[in-house]
Amino acid sequence: MTITLLVSNFGGAFAAKLVILQQLLFPKNIKVKIMSQRTITMPMARCNFGLERVDITPPTGINHRSWGAAKHDASTGLHKPLLGSVLAFQGLKGTEVNLLISLDLGWLQPGDLKQLTNNLSSNTGLPSECIVITFSHTHAAGNFDPDRINKEGGSLIPGYLKGLASDLAVTIKKALSRIKPVEISFGYGSCDLAYNRDYWDNDNQFYVCGTNPDRPGDNTILVTKIKDQESGNLVATIINYGCHPTTLAWDNTLISPDYPGAMREIIEKETGSPCVFLLGACGDIGPRFGFVGETEVADQNGRQLGYAALSALEGLLPGGHEMHYDGPVISGATIGVWRHVAVDANRKYQQEHFSSTVITLNVPLLDLPTQKELDDEFAEWRQKEEIAISNRQNKEAGDCRAKIERITRAMKRIKNLPPGSKILPYGITLWRMGEAVLVMVNGEPYNLLQRELRTHFPKTAIIVVVMCNTNGTGGYLLPEGDYGKGLYQEQATVIGAGGLEKVIQIISQQLKLWDLN
Repeated sequence: MTITLLVSNFGGAFAAKLVILQQLLFPKNIKVKIMSQRTITMPMARCNFGLERVDITPPTGINHRSWGAAKHDASTGLHKPLLGSVLAFQGLKGTEVNLLISLDLGWLQPGDLKQLTNNLSSNTGLPSECIVITFSHTHAAGNFDPDRINKEGGSLIPGYLKGLASDLAVTIKKALSRIKPVEISFGYGSCDLAYNRDYWDNDNQFYVCGTNPDRPGDNTILVTKIKDQESGNLVATIINYGCHPTTLAWDNTLISPDYPGAMREIIEKETGSPCVFLLGACGDIGPRFGFVGETEVADQNGRQLGYAALSALEGLLPGGHEMHYDGPVISGATIGVWRHVAVDANRKYQQEHFSSTVITLNVPLLDLPTQKELDDEFAEWRQKEEIAISNRQNKEAGDCRAKIERITRAMKRIKNLPPGSKILPYGITLWRMGEAVLVMVNGEPYNLLQRELRTHFPKTAIIVVVMCNTNGTGGYLLPEGDYGKGLYQEQATVIGAGGLEKVIQIISQQLKLWDLN
């Protein structure tokens, strides 16, 4: 009797251990044959694709205050332009087009985001569920919330949002006109820009939102190379990385894309084609050095990510190929030779699969303060601010202003919650493209989301995109064990313990239905 064990990617040391184990575990009359892996593959897809971009930089002087600690309200200038990218995906058999629109903005409030989605749907004739809008989440783009309109720079907000909708409608039509068959390659790289940001301040005995060197982050970059099927020319690259764009904070007064801006410049200079940044799951992840006012730091962070992404792009296998072990060659040493081989017809067929689904599930609601409680707290801090101002206590007045900002945001979170409900809807949109899946979710889930999915589906390129206009409630999603610690993310969400785990479970079930691994 012979038992065959595949060594896979464990290497020679593991194979040697198996030899020892077979002597200990198997009877002498049973032979264990160890088979080495003979193929190296990377995920690929084949579909129709079109891309177009547009400058969406707001005017200087627009409301810019995104930080409670900021001392300014209006922007004073420009660091780098902000871009809007429209990515159009369609199956090779002419299925309905799906649009992914990536904006170099921090966020839009639900009402404005819904209106933008509906406007784009009306102007293009595409169903709203086929239009996914996501944000790079730069905190230096500006703050366009409705309650900012009466603040300094707020009068520019309505005109900017109206122009944004008009410009994107034109850009979508251009992207659709550029649709053509492409070959897509996916791969992983590494960059240690991203650090966990749940830091325990031992002196003050509470958690702060800042670089935590003691808790693992996620260095994984997922890179995508898109080539024209007919000519082989590079059409675009996509960089998916989970790290809050919070290099620039309250001391910065310039409109900026933060680190994704310099990252794009590095990659586009080298490749000669457009680069699109998609923010991954990073509720607990930020740049190692951030929360500063110097744009030079944002550029440094962007270059670090850009060069790491270029390295990963260079390491991709040629489109439509995999590596096969070709056997030994006798030389000064006995060399094991590997060759690039075109994928067979069956795998090529798998790469042409294209499908999508929209899922809305219920997640638990946190026990939140009432409107009256927030109103009372708001009045208390407003009074404290007035006293500090009258006493010329500038630091104390600034702290009060930051507290008032927190309360204002809490009021927005509870404004549209269903009264008496214990659960909330949460939206997920999934697009399968060959051996890859775009996982697009609302709010800011912790990084555990993408790590778990990539662990359970190692042969599939899992591109997690957050801050999307998918149906339902947004907010942070923390691992169940992180609730009750006093973390900022729990204070800034409405989603309760167990929500993240449920989202991971539902997505995993769908990927299994698609027979992905």
